[in-house]
Amino acid sequence: MEKETTFNNSYNDSESLKKHMDVNIVDEDCGKQTEQVGVLKRSFSTWSVLGIGFGLTNSWLGISASLITGIQSGGPMLIVYGILIIAFISFNIGITLSELSSAIPSAGGQYVWSRVLAPKKYSSFMAYICGSLAWAGAIFTSASMALALAQEIMGFWIMNHPGYELKRWQLFVIYQLVNAFLALFNCYGKWLPFVADGALYTSLFSYCVIMITVLVCSRGNYNSPKFVFVNFDNNTGWDSVFIAFVVGLVNPNWSFSCLDSATHLAEETMKPETDIPKAILGTVGIGFVTSFTYSIAMFFCVRNLEGIFNSTTGMPIFDIYYQALGSRVGATCLGSLLFLTACGCTISCHTWQTRLCWSFARDNGLPLSKHLKIVDPKLGIPLNAHLFSSFWVAVLGCLYLASSAAFNSMVVGCITFLLLSYLVPTFCLLYRGRNNIRHGPFWLGNWGLVANIITIFWAFFALIFFSFPSFMPVTGNSMNYFSVVLVIYCVWALAYWYFPVKGWNCRENFAGGLNNNKETEFPDVCLHEL
Repeated sequence: MEKETTFNNSYNDSESLKKHMDVNIVDEDCGKQTEQVGVLKRSFSTWSVLGIGFGLTNSWLGISASLITGIQSGGPMLIVYGILIIAFISFNIGITLSELSSAIPSAGGQYVWSRVLAPKKYSSFMAYICGSLAWAGAIFTSASMALALAQEIMGFWIMNHPGYELKRWQLFVIYQLVNAFLALFNCYGKWLPFVADGALYTSLFSYCVIMITVLVCSRGNYNSPKFVFVNFDNNTGWDSVFIAFVVGLVNPNWSFSCLDSATHLAEETMKPETDIPKAILGTVGIGFVTSFTYSIAMFFCVRNLEGIFNSTTGMPIFDIYYQALGSRVGATCLGSLLFLTACGCTISCHTWQTRLCWSFARDNGLPLSKHLKIVDPKLGIPLNAHLFSSFWVAVLGCLYLASSAAFNSMVVGCITFLLLSYLVPTFCLLYRGRNNIRHGPFWLGNWGLVANIITIFWAFFALIFFSFPSFMPVTGNSMNYFSVVLVIYCVWALAYWYFPVKGWNCRENFAGGLNNNKETEFPDVCLHEL
């Protein structure tokens, strides 16, 4: 107890934080930021961090955007119970991330945790692999959101122009325009806290307006509770009900992904050791309440499930709005609120991927790191890292030209890459021993241990089952290409680490190089050396 009290008090001291983190130095007299490469201003409040966290995860929005993935695997019942299952798992993942971020508050998030907790001999490699997986997950998240927005735009057009035949290249062009336009919002740092707050309020306002409107307009025509909670309709082509149910969990799991987003703002908030856990668990809590109530409300208002399965808009949620309101104009208005919420979510995605890229570049984890780790003194953001990440989001859009199932592959990439990045530091924590580290203010003891085990189990489970195709029989156009992408990315990451030209491989330049001679981060966290 004495050690715990000392530790918690030390983290309330701003000087202690400055010793462990590359923090922003502010002149109290003039309020000006000292110009340093790789330093960001601490401008995010607890509410702003929660805004980024929930604005990105936005569970009820995720249910809307990827509805077709789940509803064809089991109907409304799969989505409803899937949310309960995934919310429970996400709560445990959130506990794991909160404990680690409280003990080791760093913008690097999971890859810094891995380096601090892993045995010194393997710490650089474990941190590099974790950082590579985390950054890939962020890129896939931004890509999946940009594609969802592009589908919404085309959905508006098709809903108001029945019979229009969508061409794949049109969606590709819209995808690129959406990515480029929303990337602009992250090019000026002073806007971001206001955008974060606005994204949270916009999401909650849209959720309330859409749900109340749909319920009121459907009164007298509600479905039976059996339709929502009991009937299981397997339209995947899989003979196994278990496999059909599991592949349908991709929808609710995507809706609770990106829980680490708040951790990467640890160097932009004044009390990260408490602000970050609040944001993570607040994101899960708000996400569960909104997604669970929203999905139940929507399914009670469905009048023609077959019409949802055969949706021509590409956005089945628009068809639910139309069935409830009986008006294309009304459905378009509700869809506009969904679209506005999705824009805020995508802007938060760019904020997150930029911080990940910037932080990883500070340890030379990426090509061109010396340029990516620079913070633009006028804009107040790591502009090079932002443009670099946005470029790769644009490249991922080419997947859609190869397969119409690209959205599902992007969603699976978002989920699986991130879960694997959570697995690495969690494994390192358990290997070192939970009682062999100094924990932060947020620590749940045995409950935390159970949460760690669930996090590791779910990462392996998702890696295996979410790589299955969503529908059978499989064709080249409906194939889930995530496993191919995963192999290619891992080969690239390992090739960069072991590149044979001296001075060019990551192994010699990452976080202190081969001799691991970088100053120890958070030296008081680990009680014993491994």
